[in-house]
Amino acid sequence: MGRLRFGAFVAPHHAVGQNPTLALQRDLELVEHLDRLDFDEVWIGEHHSAGSEIIGSPEIFIAAAAERTKRIKLGTGVTSLSYHNPLWVADRLVLLDHLTRGRVMLGVGPGSLPTDSSMIGLDPTECRELLEDNLDIVVRLLNGERVTAKTKTHNLVDAQLQLRPYSHPMFDIVVAGVASPTGPRLAGKHGLGLLSIGATLTPEGFDALGHHFGIMEERATEFGTVVDRDQWRLVCPMHIAETEEQAQQDVRFGLGEWIDYFGKVAAFPHFGSGGADMEQMIAYMNHSGMGVIGTPAQARELVGKLVEQSGGFGSMLIMGTDWANPAATRRSFELIAQQVAPHFQGQSQPTFDAATRAGKVRESHNEAQHAAIAHMTKKYEDELAAKA
Repeated sequence: MGRLRFGAFVAPHHAVGQNPTLALQRDLELVEHLDRLDFDEVWIGEHHSAGSEIIGSPEIFIAAAAERTKRIKLGTGVTSLSYHNPLWVADRLVLLDHLTRGRVMLGVGPGSLPTDSSMIGLDPTECRELLEDNLDIVVRLLNGERVTAKTKTHNLVDAQLQLRPYSHPMFDIVVAGVASPTGPRLAGKHGLGLLSIGATLTPEGFDALGHHFGIMEERATEFGTVVDRDQWRLVCPMHIAETEEQAQQDVRFGLGEWIDYFGKVAAFPHFGSGGADMEQMIAYMNHSGMGVIGTPAQARELVGKLVEQSGGFGSMLIMGTDWANPAATRRSFELIAQQVAPHFQGQSQPTFDAATRAGKVRESHNEAQHAAIAHMTKKYEDELAAKA
């Protein structure tokens, strides 16, 4: 594997009842912050109900964020493809690809909230079936094909895109996966990337990592495609501070609301709180491997375990949360950029090696420095004596 990329997965998650305008502004400011910190990518979610994940169109958000940033790549994480006409999804992403000069990425999934799909008359099973149908259409359209197809929700007649993508040959496309083989199967069929949103949220998700790429390879062989570990993204929640005690104090700001949302509001049957009070929640988060509430060293340890368990992947995405207040959250991302990412990107070890080399020869160089000082001191004294 090459250089491990680092990024963020921003659903986002905000406590209900706060000013949504200001919350969305903070989300945009966070993306700007990540761009300045040299993070590689950020993925923006699509949700329409339940009150916490309040971005209804990742494409519109990306258009706003693109004008505020310079180099970070911006992905839909994910476009709920089952909700949309696949022709217009492909068309919008090609437009964004041109507007961002190649910084856009497409992530697709069936839609995670049943309260979203029920409003348009779809149940979770139908959403998963539509995902496969619509993804096939999107891939064909992006490859320049004319498509005539009828799905449960839409009818395409000789459909074709009027623009080719700006990216050559194509912007990154990934399929969301949790613990089931659905995502890896579709990714392998089309030769796409995998976005493992549930990589650490359950023991099943973590245990499945070692098998997911095998599923992708099997399907790629069956359909004549090629899959690449570099196009595999893993998502993990983290909050990092200078000390473990500080990190634990920070997350008292919003961890409880986050746990309540997943455990009591959103219909995610795979998610468990692991405990009733704050101390139990924090302990469960760290000891289960679900995430990290601690120090950069603890974060490095978990990322290393994920690399080992998976066999290697391309991007480590930190789940964007409001566990801590905005200032502490920004500091957490700073510490990840400063002390975690370089460990996996080949930037930290050369500095350790340079310090070790310098330390080994310090004594001889120190003696040479003293000799140089003595030499120049004597030279000056000799000059003074000559003048006298």
